[in-house]
Amino acid sequence: MPDAPAVTEGMLRVHGYRLFWKSVGAPGVRGTLVALHGGPGATHEYLLSLNDLAAHGYRIVYYDQLGSGRSDLATHVSEYSVDRDVQDLEELRTQLGLGRVHLFGSSYGGMLAIAYALAHPEGLRTLISASGLADVPLTVREMQRLKRELPSPTREILERYEARGEFQNPEYLAAVMAFYRRHVCRLDPWPPEVSYSLDHISLPKYGTMNGPNEFTIIGTMRDWDVTSRLGEIRVPTLVTTGRYDEVTPTVAESIHRGIQGSEYRLFEESSHLAFWEERTRYMNILRAFLERNG
Repeated sequence: MPDAPAVTEGMLRVHGYRLFWKSVGAPGVRGTLVALHGGPGATHEYLLSLNDLAAHGYRIVYYDQLGSGRSDLATHVSEYSVDRDVQDLEELRTQLGLGRVHLFGSSYGGMLAIAYALAHPEGLRTLISASGLADVPLTVREMQRLKRELPSPTREILERYEARGEFQNPEYLAAVMAFYRRHVCRLDPWPPEVSYSLDHISLPKYGTMNGPNEFTIIGTMRDWDVTSRLGEIRVPTLVTTGRYDEVTPTVAESIHRGIQGSEYRLFEESSHLAFWEERTRYMNILRAFLERNG
C-alpha cells in the first residue's frame, strides 16, 4: 500500500491578514497545482478530491481566501473583491516559493483564476477553469433559464419569496436546495467535504460579492465581464463543465472560444462538481492535460 502523501499546513500573513493554507504531496518534477475554491466565501474542503493527483507526483496547495474558512475576516466588507483576491494569491504564491504553478479554479475560483492569468501570466504553467466564469451577466441569464425550467411548484415557491425579498424563509431555502441538487451536485448523498463547504460559506463575503444564493447574483461582482480580454491568455488552458451545471456549458464554451488553443471537456453525468460526480474520469482527463502541458 503506498504511503500517504505528506501534508503540511499553516497560517500565512498576507496584506495584513492571516490566510490558512494546506499542502498535500511533495514538490517534484510534476509541479504544484494551486486550487482555488469558489463561493466567493466557500472553503477549500470541497476541492479535496484533487488529492488524487498526489499519488501521481503532484503537490496540491489549497488555501482559504480572505474572509473564508479558517482565514481571517476582512475588517470591512469593501475589501472583498476579485482584485484583492488576485493580489492575495500572488503574494501567497511568492511567500510559499511555489514558482510557476498549475492553477485550478472552481466556480468563482475559476473566475479568480482567469483574473490572475490576466494579471500574472508569468506565475502560471497551466490554467484550469472548472465550471468557472468570465462573464457574470451571461452566467446570471443562464441560471435564470435553469430556474425557469424547474418543476412548477419549486419555481413558484422561488418566485413568490423572491418577490417579497424573503431569502431566508425555510420554504424558500428548501426550494433553493432543490435547485442545488440538480445543478450543483447530483450525488446522493453529497460528499461530506461538499456539505462542509456549503455549510460554512462566509456570509459576509458571499453576501457582499455574490448575493443570497447561487442564482441571485446581485452583489459587487454582478457586472464582472472579461470576455473581451480572454484572447490575452496564452498559457495552456483546460475548460471543464457539466451537462447540468449551474454555470452552464454555454458559459464554458464562451471561455473556450475566447482563449486561443484551449481544451474543452463536457462531463455528461455531472453538474457543478464534476471532480466529485465523475471523479475517476475527471482526474484522468486532468492528469492527461497536465502531463501534456507540464
